[in-house]
Amino acid sequence: MRAAGTAGQPLRQVGGEQIEVLGEVLRDEVNLAVWQRQLPAQIGDFATALLARGEALGQSSVLELASPESPPNLSGLLEGYGDLPGQTAFVQDLSWLVSAFACLFDATRIGLRLRILDKAMCPRFHVDHVPVRLITSYAGVGSEWLAEGVMARRHLGDPAAEPGDAALIERADAGHVLLAKGEKWLGNEGGGLIHRSPQPPAGQRRLLLTLDWLA
Repeated sequence: MRAAGTAGQPLRQVGGEQIEVLGEVLRDEVNLAVWQRQLPAQIGDFATALLARGEALGQSSVLELASPESPPNLSGLLEGYGDLPGQTAFVQDLSWLVSAFACLFDATRIGLRLRILDKAMCPRFHVDHVPVRLITSYAGVGSEWLAEGVMARRHLGDPAAEPGDAALIERADAGHVLLAKGEKWLGNEGGGLIHRSPQPPAGQRRLLLTLDWLA
């Protein structure tokens, strides 16, 4: 059985090259909106240079905003990489994404994680138990997901039930911004986006940002 939004329509995913597409995630029948943006060269170059250092990176914080319109305090984020060209532009872009996320969902408490990964963090197709999550790979392979009905939800977690045909798996590119509904979005119970972390090719890594709506 296919999951449906509160309006009774089959769940679907939408994408587009304009930022306005992100607002589509507010529709009951949409559980993923993808802004297929092209990263500015300065930001993409910084992300690539950061990965080239070969260092580990795992920064996380809970951002408390006085209001959704308040600028986030990202002091300390990537402060050890000021020698890399584009660091300021990168942090400004990240701050802008946080502000856009806060305004769209009227959020005042946001969980932020910025990590460098050399393997799939969640290699099995699954759903997130959050209201909504922003996911973007600044460099490296992007996240993967399934259109509704490709895999039965009752078989989530079973490797044998995952699609063997690569053509059935949707993939984001570096720079794309995903807003994925989880199981805790009001009215979306049983309709969280089915997705997974990709396995980077041998010798490659990815720079991943996620934002969670906490309150």
